[in-house]
Amino acid sequence: MTDNELRLLMADSVQKCHRAVFDKYCNYVYAIAFRILKSCGSREDVEECVSDVFMKIYKLLDKNIDFADNFKAYIATVTRNTAIDSFRRISLRNSRTAYLDDNTLGELRDSSDLTEKSENKEQSRIILGKIKELGDPDSTIIIQQYYYNRTAKEISKSVSMSAAAVQKRSSRARQKLRSLLTEAGITKEGLI
Repeated sequence: MTDNELRLLMADSVQKCHRAVFDKYCNYVYAIAFRILKSCGSREDVEECVSDVFMKIYKLLDKNIDFADNFKAYIATVTRNTAIDSFRRISLRNSRTAYLDDNTLGELRDSSDLTEKSENKEQSRIILGKIKELGDPDSTIIIQQYYYNRTAKEISKSVSMSAAAVQKRSSRARQKLRSLLTEAGITKEGLI
């Protein structure tokens, strides 16, 4: 989309321009935001980041800023910067110390519960490490499928594959992941 096309759309209707920009770049923005936030955020965090990106872009479109015919690069930069800010905010939120109430203190007193939570956290860290070892696009497919509950059709849009190819890659990636987890000593049935 060139500057001239944007200006013509803006002259016709601001809503049409915003809609055209959203329709054309939504998947692109989502893919960039997901790539940056996949290790710390939820699907809702990624969607909130995408919304923030489009709000920033719409504000700039309304100001008639000259994008020097490189609108896609500008969108990528805004998305990357917004996603990095979100990453920092989410990471900070996830690492903050929570206020302790009586219920929390009771949970902390039970050392077996703490041991189990610690083991689960370590196991989750190992599983995510093994998923990353699969490489892209397999790791992205598995994460979107199991952590974000996305369907093959939804995933296919973000990884530029057909839904059938996503299902096939998912099946092969799960088999490979099972063997990687078995080598790491994680053998729970029904895990993947």
